[in-house]
Amino acid sequence: MNSRGSAIAYWVITVPLALECLVGGVMGGFQLPLFARIMGHLGYPKYVMSIIGIWYVLAGVALLIPRFPRLKEWTYAGLVFLYTGAIASRLAVGDPWVTLVGPVILTSLTVASWALRPPTRRGRVPS
Repeated sequence: MNSRGSAIAYWVITVPLALECLVGGVMGGFQLPLFARIMGHLGYPKYVMSIIGIWYVLAGVALLIPRFPRLKEWTYAGLVFLYTGAIASRLAVGDPWVTLVGPVILTSLTVASWALRPPTRRGRVPS
């Protein structure tokens, strides 16, 4: 894929991912009843929603702001932990496979966004 095509693919994947982080973080942070029921079903205390919500909003912002390659690396890692943790939580309580679709798609988008980052947005490799 050429440079322009990679840049377009990066933004087509990253913008929806960042928006999902922002919207999901706000909705979780406000502890909306639907999310409270899900978190309770998964065995998490309600206050975890506020903690995850704040970090989730910050992740959405970090994905969209220019520069800060190390911050973005940490953001991608945190999102992978979050989404794979959601998969593990769903499996642990015996939820049906259909509940895994969202976290699997979001994990895939996170990995794709990370892989498609323009060279100017990549962190330096330690020597």
